[in-house]
Amino acid sequence: MKHPGIKLKHTATALLMALSLLVPAGDGLAQAVIKVDPSTKEKPDEASPPKPEIRSLPPAYDDVMMRLAEMLGALHYLRELCGAKEGSLWRDQMQELIEKEEPDETRKAKLVSRFNRGFRSYQEIHRECTDTAAEAANRYLRQATRLAAEIPGRYGQ
Repeated sequence: MKHPGIKLKHTATALLMALSLLVPAGDGLAQAVIKVDPSTKEKPDEASPPKPEIRSLPPAYDDVMMRLAEMLGALHYLRELCGAKEGSLWRDQMQELIEKEEPDETRKAKLVSRFNRGFRSYQEIHRECTDTAAEAANRYLRQATRLAAEIPGRYGQ
């Protein structure tokens, strides 16, 4: 059964745009707001202070997304181990999630790392499908389904 991908708002972009409105855009804006005495105006050859660095913040749902990525990795290993014969379904779902999310390279690497962590953590413990492995797969399937449904409702679609 193919599960629909998650479509999320780019809250980090919206937050960055909102924050950029709070940062002065240079002398033009500053002069429009504050009267500047021309004698105190900085000369072109003087070193100007460094401009503040604007960093993009992770989305508010970042922890939930990392947890979901880890669950998808665990499902990819456990479901195949227990005979679900789904092939690359869970890896494909992770890839689709990343494509829809459009993260920067650092965040993408974190998502992939968490997927791999979920996969490897069960690969190290379970070599065959046991009752424990099957129950873990079922539990992750329920939790991942719940998280995937909650994210758009809670953080926007």
